This record gives sequence, structure tokens and C-alpha cells, in this order.
Amino acid sequence: MWRISPPARSAEWTYTTCISRVKDPALKARLESITDAIVAASNDFQGSAIAGTVCQVPTADAVGSVTTAELSAVYTYRLARSRAPGRVIYDELMSAAKNDRCPLCGHRLVATLDHFLPKALYPALAVAPLNLVPACSDCNKAKHDAAPTTEEEVIIHPYFEDIEDEPWLYATVVETTPAAVSFFVRPPAGWSATLAARVKHHFRSLGLSKLYAAQAAEELLNIRLDLETVFGIDGAPAVADHLAAMARSREEAHTNSWQTAMYAALSVSEWFCGGGFR
Repeated sequence: MWRISPPARSAEWTYTTCISRVKDPALKARLESITDAIVAASNDFQGSAIAGTVCQVPTADAVGSVTTAELSAVYTYRLARSRAPGRVIYDELMSAAKNDRCPLCGHRLVATLDHFLPKALYPALAVAPLNLVPACSDCNKAKHDAAPTTEEEVIIHPYFEDIEDEPWLYATVVETTPAAVSFFVRPPAGWSATLAARVKHHFRSLGLSKLYAAQAAEELLNIRLDLETVFGIDGAPAVADHLAAMARSREEAHTNSWQTAMYAALSVSEWFCGGGFR
């Protein structure tokens, strides 16, 4: 759930580039005839994303005389396909992800472009750069092709929203053998009820609790020997200090990474620091 820089290409430039090599004169004429509608839809989407009214963007089954299937094909064959006229735009959008990491989960590698609003329901946004977000395959699949009915159902958009200023991701230690960590969202007091609900929906619908818990389990295994060494030198207080330093280091990179939340939770667990790490 990281913010990334929005695309530099305009919706008009992208769309006209994508349809520039259409050979069928009749099809090309129909595609060109809706250029203004494509641009207007992108502008409206941008305004809605900024205003927090994405759920009010209307769905459609066509744009003028161009069908949803035809606009979907523009994305598939004229933007995403290798050597397509719009492929340069596709590659630019993919490269916007930080360290090739999915901005929706903050962990897995980017593998595709996700339509923030699905092209099957919002065909005018099929190749709108602001509607195309670099994402991992799992997040892309988890979103499903559904239209949000309330603003609380709209996940966080990495081009328009930055929620890294304050901590909201937390973890708790599960006192089992071996030890485990579970993750949850605790919205800051200053957030609106809508933003709090959206972040919780984002976290739940993309299965981030399960993803982060799995990564934490592997991390706990990897640091066990290190913690045993620290414990042998000065006991539980030394382990707590060591884990707190790890948390601060990770917070410096990402306030709400699963690593930040995990190490912070471990450092304040008397059970874990006292030997639960074994």
C-alpha cells in the first residue's frame, strides 16, 4: 500500500497512440470518434479519485459506437502486447513500481497492470493511464471485476493517496510453538471513518494478513539463532533492545511494512524476548 508517482502520459496521447495502427478503416473511424469521450472519462475518474467519490463513477457496456469488447481488445492487443504501438506506455507504467514491488501489497513482485476500475465495467478507462496500476498477479486476481457500491469498498489508489505518514499496520505475537505473528489494521485517530474502512477493506480483500503472517513465519525461523546469541549475552532485555532496533531500522524504510510491525510487536513481548523465540 505504497504511493507511487502517477503516469506522465495523458489519456488522449495514450489512446490515440494505441489506435494509431488500426487497419480496418471503419473500426478506426469508430475508435477515433470516441476520443473526446475517452479523455472526459479519464478526467472524471481523476476528479472522483481526488474527491473520494470513485463509487459514483458510472459503469457502461459501450462508449458511443464502440463496444466493451473492442475497447478491451485495444488494451490487450494495442497496449499490453509485445511490439504493440502502446507498449512503451505499458512498460513505463510497470517501471513506476518501487524496486519492482507491488504497491498494493508492498511485498510481491510486479507482474502485470491492474485496472483499478475493471475494464469490463468501465470500458472508457481500458487504456487510461490513471486507471492502470502496476501490481503483482495475486493482488490483480484478488480484486475481482466488481464495481464498488460504496466508497468504503474502494481500495487505496497508489497514484492519488499516501497513507505512509502515520502507522496503521500493527502485529501481535501468537504464543505458540513455534512462535507466530498476526497482523491487523489500527487506523490513526485523525483518519476519517471512510478512510479507515477503506484501508481495512484493502487489507482484508487482498489477503494481506495471511501474506504477511507467512512471511513473518519464515523471518522468525531465520533470526532464531541470532536471538539465541543475543539472549546468551544479556538475557531478555538485550533481545528486546535488539528487536526494537530492528523495528526502527525497518520503520525508516517503510512505516507500515510487515517487518516494521512484526519487529515492534516482538520487541514488547516479554514471552517472546524471554525465550519464546525458541
